[in-house]
Amino acid sequence: MSEILARQLQRKVVVGTDGTVIGSLHDMTMGLQSGALNELIVEPKNPQQSLSDFKTNNEGRLLIPMSRVKTVSDQIIIHRGN
Repeated sequence: MSEILARQLQRKVVVGTDGTVIGSLHDMTMGLQSGALNELIVEPKNPQQSLSDFKTNNEGRLLIPMSRVKTVSDQIIIHRGN
């Protein structure tokens, strides 16, 4: 993946490879030592939607590992499932 500025990702829509809209990017976490992005923190579009393949934080936001990110363009596309 080429370089992308964090501000370009603000509020991007997060979509599964199956076309399902998951939500919008809220924040990201990164490793202090490496500086690498660890995970996306996503505000779910529909909290009642079954998204059991993702962990959640205390606020109910989805924690999506960067390893699941497939492409970033107008949307962030992620792989669903294990």
